[in-house]
Order: sequence, then structure tokens, then C-alpha cells
Amino acid sequence: MFWFFGHPEVYIIILPAFGVISAIIPTFSRKPLFGYSSMVYATAAIAFLSFIVWAHHMFTVGMPLTGELYFMYATMLIAVPTGVKVFNWVTTMFRGAMSFETPMLFAIAFVILFTIGGFTGLMLSIAPSDIQYHDTYFVVAHFHYVMVAGAVFSGTAAIYYWLPKWCGKMYDETMGKLQFWIAFIGFNITFFPQHFLGLAGMPRRYADYALQFSDWNMVSSVGAFIYGGAQVLLLYNVVRTIVAGEPVSEPKTWEGAEGLEWTVATPAPYHTFSTPPEVK
Repeated sequence: MFWFFGHPEVYIIILPAFGVISAIIPTFSRKPLFGYSSMVYATAAIAFLSFIVWAHHMFTVGMPLTGELYFMYATMLIAVPTGVKVFNWVTTMFRGAMSFETPMLFAIAFVILFTIGGFTGLMLSIAPSDIQYHDTYFVVAHFHYVMVAGAVFSGTAAIYYWLPKWCGKMYDETMGKLQFWIAFIGFNITFFPQHFLGLAGMPRRYADYALQFSDWNMVSSVGAFIYGGAQVLLLYNVVRTIVAGEPVSEPKTWEGAEGLEWTVATPAPYHTFSTPPEVK
């Protein structure tokens, strides 16, 4: 019953992230989103498939072979619409007039790291392999490459992207880029070694572990402190922006930004539209 709820829940978290990235990448590539219709269909396909793959978390409980085969194939099928989305994001950037402001850096990192998490998810989707990987730190690494690099990196990109519209003040770009690089490096130092730990057999959900796992755990712990420090820097940048940021008055903060929010005053009024806007 937990996984019947728990697996669709992670997709409910990641689908808004897809929307954020699909707004940010075209803005800083100065191009329309490539394959808009296929993006919409891929999002709908992921939303639908997310409700029928939940038992891939349960390959080791003794379900019938036919059940394992069904959930294995259904899980592998999700890679198709996800691959469509990654292809469209990369193609949107291809030969675009790209610039690398902080939101774009987080968006690019999202695409790279989420793709790595997707590949390890494919490894876990194969039932005979998952029996070996199950409840090891390999699963922990996969989960965080999907959810932290997915939901948290996209959320941070969204904060930097829409912060000037929210409060009418511009954040410190240099500090934003510094925070990105600290977060990106700290994240990978934290979670990439956990792939090695899992493949070596270290179980998850244990308070202690064997001595042979201590070196990579130390590396992972150092990375966690680096990544945590980056979040303090993000909080400071946001508060500093609200209190003493440089005022912004133009409706469109970013050149190339599209969407109704960029047609109203900055900061956005409490009642955005007194009459329904006409969208052409």
C-alpha cells in the first residue's frame, strides 16, 4: 500500500520540475521550446505510467514471475517519454544564442544529473539486476540523483528565475553562480560515491556499516557539508535580495522570457489581471 501511493508521489514532485525547466531553457537559449506538442504528450504519458509501475520497488517480496515481468516492462517504458523530454531540452539549446545566468546553470545541471539518475533507474527496473541492487546504497544514489538533482535543482532555478518578478529586486549574480558551483560540486561528491558503496554491497537504512565502506562514506559526508553550505548561501542571497537588492522595474526581467507573468508590472500586483488576458 505504501508503494501504491509512494511511487506516483515522486512523479507528482518531478512533473512541476519539468515545467520549470521547459520555461527556463528556452528563455536563455533565445529559442522556442523544441517539440512543444511532444513535450505535452510525454508529460501526460509519464503521469499515466507513474500509476502502473509501483511494484518495481517490490521485486524481492516474492511476487509471481508474470507480475515481475509486467512491472519491469512498464518501468522501462517510462524511459521513452522521459528520453523525449531530454532530447527536446537539448535540441532547444542546440545552436541557440545561449547565456549562462544562474537559472540556466541550474537548468543545465538538472538535465545532466537527472539523466544520470534516469540511467541508474533503468538498471534498477530490470528485475534480475534489482534483486542485487535492492536496499543498497545504489538505490540511495539513484533516488537522490532523480529527486535532489531533479526537484531541488529545478526549484532553485525557479527561485532565481522568478525572484526578480516576485520582489522587484535583482539578486547578486556572482553570488548565485558561486552558490551553483558549490552546490553542483558538493552534490556530486555526496551522492556519486554512493553508487560504489551500493555496488560493493553496503545496505541502506543501517546505523552502522562495515569498515571497508568507511572511506567512501567519509567522502560522501564531506560532500554533504559542502552541499549544505551552498543552501545557506542561497538563503542569504534571497534575503539580501529582498532587503537590499537592486530595484527592477521592467515587466520582462529576462530577454526572451515568455509567459503571462512577464506582461504585468514588476513586482507582480496582488490581483494580476482585472480582466482575463487575451492570449494569441
